[in-house]
Amino acid sequence: MQNIDDLRVSIDRVDSEILRLIDKRMSYVKQIGELKNINGSTIYRPEREKAIISRLSNLELNHLNKKAIEAIYFEIFSVARNLEKPQVVAFLGPFGTYTHQAAKARFGAISSYTPLSTIEAVFTELINGEAKYGVVPIENNTEGGVGATFDCLGVYNDKIKIVAEIYLDIHHCFVSRYENLKDINKIYSHPQGYNQCLKFLEDHALTEAEFIPTKSTALAAKMASSKPNSAAICSKIAADLYGVPTMFEKIEDNLANRTRFFILSNFKNAKSGHDKTSILARTEHKPGALVELLEMFRNEGINLTKLESRPIKKKEFTQHFYLDFEGHIDDESVKTVLENAKKQGHDIQWLGSYINGDER
Repeated sequence: MQNIDDLRVSIDRVDSEILRLIDKRMSYVKQIGELKNINGSTIYRPEREKAIISRLSNLELNHLNKKAIEAIYFEIFSVARNLEKPQVVAFLGPFGTYTHQAAKARFGAISSYTPLSTIEAVFTELINGEAKYGVVPIENNTEGGVGATFDCLGVYNDKIKIVAEIYLDIHHCFVSRYENLKDINKIYSHPQGYNQCLKFLEDHALTEAEFIPTKSTALAAKMASSKPNSAAICSKIAADLYGVPTMFEKIEDNLANRTRFFILSNFKNAKSGHDKTSILARTEHKPGALVELLEMFRNEGINLTKLESRPIKKKEFTQHFYLDFEGHIDDESVKTVLENAKKQGHDIQWLGSYINGDER
């Protein structure tokens, strides 16, 4: 058996070879970037990244599963995209939020991130050309849909499209600079995060500690980093950002807590064969209008994955409907449904077609 020093020499040798190969990969990326600049093509190609990860995941490897491959290659993709053109990503901030975590999971550590205080500000940043991509939450499996995102998609869909989706498991951490729970008399958290961890707080006799609500879990971590006898319920990324030690991980009552995020930009994705499409539909004001629209999808064998009504704010007590369904806007079956819907007087707004990000 080799000793530790010999094994480390072997690791160093492999690391050098890995870096040389990545550098060689980047030379090809740079050539592709030059061709894309000439042709005006899109830098971010989710369907190409998906195909690469799928191919690599089918290799016979001893120690790397699909999640490990994704973690490695999303960073490589990020470096590659920034080599082609520096990437600016706007997101619902501040730094340290779950939206920030979702953005970094897709765009990596090397991209430039712009935190914004509202979802509409993210859309505006994209329209003004200050950022190429935006990341916003669209729904949580326990709290429901994010109304501001639905509304902005309806207002800005002529310029901004959904180009990808991210599903993120939401895990709350209990963090503090104090090692003994008896020393903690204040807990900072966003109210939603606090309410999702009540069983943990009860089990650890922390319900008597003063709850101080904050605008975000990131701000909670910041407060706990400086306030005496305090703790925070926040994300791991927020705890790391503000240097607050994590006492407990995954303290939420519902361990299946997930949030879905949209990546926004100004281009149309190519078909991948594993796509979803989102639309807003305003039906005619007559009995059975919604049923008529839904039957069109059934007749073409298209599976609906989400249906939610949203008020039209400029018209009192009128609604339009947000729909997700399997397929791409360029699929013949989808074209048939949308064309027939328009012929029947339904107003359809296409919000984007993108790779299905839910692999559960």
